[in-house]
Amino acid sequence: MIEVETLSAGFGNVKVLHDISLTVRPGRMVAIIGANGAGKTTLLRTISNIVKPSSGRILFEGTSTASVAPHMLARMGIVHVPQGRQIVPTLTVRDNLLIGAQRVPTIGNEDLENNLEREFERFPVLRSRQNLPGGNLSGGEQQMLAVSRALMMRPKLLMLDEPSLGLAPQVVAAILRALRQLADHGLAVLLVEQLAMLALQTADDAYVLQRGRVVLNGSAKDIRANPSIVDSYLK
Repeated sequence: MIEVETLSAGFGNVKVLHDISLTVRPGRMVAIIGANGAGKTTLLRTISNIVKPSSGRILFEGTSTASVAPHMLARMGIVHVPQGRQIVPTLTVRDNLLIGAQRVPTIGNEDLENNLEREFERFPVLRSRQNLPGGNLSGGEQQMLAVSRALMMRPKLLMLDEPSLGLAPQVVAAILRALRQLADHGLAVLLVEQLAMLALQTADDAYVLQRGRVVLNGSAKDIRANPSIVDSYLK
């Protein structure tokens, strides 16, 4: 699905990522964890081609993404839910859900309605709020909206940056439960998460970043079972 090979990237002369390699396959949830400043957000932004790599390559379904614009990557199936949600506050919930999917040529009007119904079933609160401006929603409801907006585009790889940030535990649990179900049904999920142990309880695989380098990777279960990892890398 997605293969990142010896990827380095940064801003100007400041290198943030150093020789990162990782793989996300269909039906797997992969967690990226690490302390603040480890390079987690930059990694997602580089995979999305918002940040250009200085070396290495990214392959999506075997094809290099180097020359593909970010919005075209989204149409191809790499959909990124950024930190801060970035919904359109003046648009209704319904229009927020439709805004991305309407630009995917392979999604017709009937598909849009079916996708809407699916997302309303996934997060029922969105159905009851569908005619309200997105800015009127609570933080947790906006995060559900951001996830559903991404799913409306029928991603092959869904990337999420800190979906738990600032949310109540029950909302975080609902979102992670939905992501787990999506992975179980074949979606590739790449999750950057500040709540490392919670991410490790949900994910299949994990990569630990420290100062822009992968210092450990393996099954989430094995990493979670090693308490020294938290002391060494996550504080």
